[in-house]
Formats: sequence, structure tokens, C-alpha cells
Amino acid sequence: MDALENAGYRVIGLHHFFDNALGGSLHGFSNAGLNEFGKSVVAEAASRGMVIDVAHSSPMVTKDVLNMVDQPIIVSHSGLHGYCPVKRNYQDSLMKAIADKGGVIGMGYWTGAACDDITPKGIARMITAAIDTLGEDHVALGSDFDGSVETAFDTSELAALTHELIAAGVSEPQIRKVMGENMLRVLRASLK
Repeated sequence: MDALENAGYRVIGLHHFFDNALGGSLHGFSNAGLNEFGKSVVAEAASRGMVIDVAHSSPMVTKDVLNMVDQPIIVSHSGLHGYCPVKRNYQDSLMKAIADKGGVIGMGYWTGAACDDITPKGIARMITAAIDTLGEDHVALGSDFDGSVETAFDTSELAALTHELIAAGVSEPQIRKVMGENMLRVLRASLK
């Protein structure tokens, strides 16, 4: 943890596509929660003020993290299960539990998170559904623009997403929150 912190890491993702030494991945086989080592890593990360990202963790890991830490956590890139019912998107009840502790969920732009309509208009619809479900203080952009996921639009077209949010009736203060203020709040609440 010293090496990661000294290198500048401030957000720690516990899993990706496989179960690991911390516990179960959303995409793994065990569906396990945090093991003792995983609990020690989460406790250490929280004590250092790192932001904990459960985007690829199993639902049990996420529940364990919520029970362990007081700080808000994030799901950096995902979708809303009630809007797009796929395994990649946690059940809305778990997303609400994350929101209830001040956390933020980033809405993804790819079919595995948003289902069929990954145009700016479709993503605006998903964001609007997320605001209705989780509240305006718990929704963010979660593009996953890392080069490995194909998206229908890129960062240069965020103005089109903003336009579609306006057209969907999302207010300017809500748009500001989704476009960055919510995530900044979590970062400021956690980072030391």
C-alpha cells in the first residue's frame, strides 16, 4: 500500500475480471465476499483516505465494504439494473445502499451496461432513470473510455450528451452534478 500511495494512487479498484486474493469478482466463479486479507486491504485503504471502487467486485464484496467503511464508495463504471437487467449492473437495492452512504455510481456508455441504446440520447435516458432511482447526488459519468470498450461516442461528443440531458428535462444543477460535481464530492470527502 505504501508503494501504491507513494506512486500517487488514490482510487483503488478491488477486482477486475477474476476472483483474486481479496475475494470474489463480479465476473468470477466464487461469488464470495471479502476474505480476511481483503478486509485488511479495505481497512488500510480507508485509513489512508483512498477511494474504494467496487465496479468489478461481487455483490457480496460490495456489501462487505459497505459494512466496513464510513466513507462513500464508488462504482466507477456500470449501469442501473432496473434500466438494463444484466449481471454487470448491480441490483438497484445494492446501488441504493451505496447511495445511502453517500457513494456515487458512474453510468457506462457501452452495451454491457446500458443495453441497446448507447447513443447520447440513450445514455441520457439511463442517467435520468438513475437520478430517479438513486437521487441526483449519486449519479456520475462512467464512460470506461480506456480503449478496450467500444462506445458509440467519445469525449469530444459530451456536448451531445449534455444536449440530450437538457432535452430529457434534467436541470442545469443536476447536469453539473452528473458531469463531475458528485464525483468531486466523494473525492474530497475521502482524500487526505
